[in-house]
Amino acid sequence: MISKSCLIHHPETADPAIKALYIGVKAQYHQGYLTLRYEVQGDIDKLLIPEPQPPSAVDGLWQHTCFEVFIAVVEEAPYHEFNFSPSGQWAAYAFDDYRVRKAWHPSHAPAIHFARTDYQLVLTAVISEADLPDNPHNQPYRLGLTAVLETKAGDLSYWALFHPSGKPNFHHRNGFTLSLNLA
Repeated sequence: MISKSCLIHHPETADPAIKALYIGVKAQYHQGYLTLRYEVQGDIDKLLIPEPQPPSAVDGLWQHTCFEVFIAVVEEAPYHEFNFSPSGQWAAYAFDDYRVRKAWHPSHAPAIHFARTDYQLVLTAVISEADLPDNPHNQPYRLGLTAVLETKAGDLSYWALFHPSGKPNFHHRNGFTLSLNLA
């Protein structure tokens, strides 16, 4: 199954050049792996892109340019969060309920590929099905696909499929709007 959409900037994003960016996202499940492709087009020269690093789990990636996915089973409180940096670093978290983090480590490190041209960034991340939230009844998953973009001036903008009202809050379940059925 393939689902495509685009991210929108949070209304408090001030920089007109950043507002003019386009971020397309694609989620695809195939043979036990969820592949996410984030494509940023526009004047990307204004963005601060983290330098390549050895692939490793690192906290705090959301403080700089990174791409994220929040994954939950429909009608279930637990969810997982994955952060992917263009540097190749990543983070993975599990929650029992809204922002109630629990101890968990993925069984497989996500695979991340990053490419950049003058007007486009593409980050592809692959997550093993083993690292998705437990889904014993094969219910559809709900995904919140998001991005944080940092400008060279140090400003952050927040992008999501949907922004619930108020401050940016990627953990809010109303933002988990993409349905993905693996069955």
